[in-house]
Amino acid sequence: MEILNTVDTTNLPKHLAIIMDGNGRWAKQQGLLRSLGHQSGTKSVKVIIEASAKLGIEFLTLYAFSSENWNRPKLEVETLMKVLINSLKKELVTLQKNNIKLNAIGNLEKLPQSAQKELLDVINKTKDNTKMTLTLALSYGSREELVSAVKNICSKVKNNIISIDAIDDSIINEHLYTQNLPDVDLLIRTSGEHRISNFLLWQIAYAELYFTDILWPDFKEQDLYEAIISYQKRERRFGKTSEQIK
Repeated sequence: MEILNTVDTTNLPKHLAIIMDGNGRWAKQQGLLRSLGHQSGTKSVKVIIEASAKLGIEFLTLYAFSSENWNRPKLEVETLMKVLINSLKKELVTLQKNNIKLNAIGNLEKLPQSAQKELLDVINKTKDNTKMTLTLALSYGSREELVSAVKNICSKVKNNIISIDAIDDSIINEHLYTQNLPDVDLLIRTSGEHRISNFLLWQIAYAELYFTDILWPDFKEQDLYEAIISYQKRERRFGKTSEQIK
């Protein structure tokens, strides 16, 4: 745990987002079914949630199931839904113990009724927790989110609720799934892939990106610390020069 001592807790990403990639490849390397890879991935989810809360990160968003993932083989999708339901049931204790509020974004109506029920139950039971907000991106696609926001704004313009001249960043933010979340500061993607995969395209406009070859089931607490230390070594300029920042 020595690496923890090198993390500057006064310079943490306020909003950390993670693309949890590599469960299937991990299972294949072990000679296992892909479903077992997804189940093993839930262990890393628990570890990273608790480590993030311990550090003092206020917002953690995990890309759990994309809108494109519905196109995967039926058996794998069914397995992912079962893993989701079982994880929600098991981790309620962890969330309560760590004072973590659960949130969810995405086209949640596409989830099976059983998954929706379990999700809403945990959201309601943790709604008063204050230490960290954990957001699960489920049936989520950023382009779909943006299209939905544009349609809602257009409807309000048409009905004279919003004027065209009033549309700015804040108006768009108010119509996104993430309206109650700050912009992402650090985005981590595991498994060696260097893609964003339709995840929080608007919200990561100025995020620092961190890619690692580690497959998600092997991503542990010290790997999280290394990503944050890398983030802390960077100069975030937001369009300004180094001299202006200093």
